[in-house]
Amino acid sequence: MTVRLPLAPDPDFSTTVGPWTFTREPVVSGPTAEMFFGLYLQAFEPLRTKAAARQVLTRHEFFDHLADPRVDKYVARLSASEPVGITTLTKHLDALPWISAEYYAARYPEEWSRNAVHYLGFTLCQPGVAGGSRPPDLPNFLETLIQIGIEPLIAERGVIAYDMCRYNNETLHLSDRIAAVLSRHSDARAEVLDTQVYYGVSFR
Repeated sequence: MTVRLPLAPDPDFSTTVGPWTFTREPVVSGPTAEMFFGLYLQAFEPLRTKAAARQVLTRHEFFDHLADPRVDKYVARLSASEPVGITTLTKHLDALPWISAEYYAARYPEEWSRNAVHYLGFTLCQPGVAGGSRPPDLPNFLETLIQIGIEPLIAERGVIAYDMCRYNNETLHLSDRIAAVLSRHSDARAEVLDTQVYYGVSFR
């Protein structure tokens, strides 16, 4: 199934893929935001002791992220009502204080000049989300999101960037899973842009 997203921001965008209805929303708040924060803590809490750099947003930071209209929120619902998943994506890299927008402007000057550099925030879904006849797991949900979002990136010859800690990369193999999905739906290939190594010196 080919799903076409409008290239221009469209808060009224809605499409149904499989069991999910996806809407793009400028702001997520109230009980829906509370539910997603609970999912976020379940997914990210283990990284507090698995990664040297802080990986977990505070409650205030999380709710600010969902309330920031510069950040697009793709919300998945079952039966067009019950929210079951979310991914956040933005072209306004200055909305993400944990990255250097200047780096991406220098790394991708042509795409940056066209406002075609996107950054992926986070993706969450409820553990019991149904995926038709397929297993109800995150890779299935992630693949659906990529199917929805990849066509406008190709059309505008854009860039999408994201980051992950070594635990997610080498233990959970999230980068390999993302790369596998990309290869099934495009010719695009991820490349490592930067690394940061944390050192410890123990005086014993």
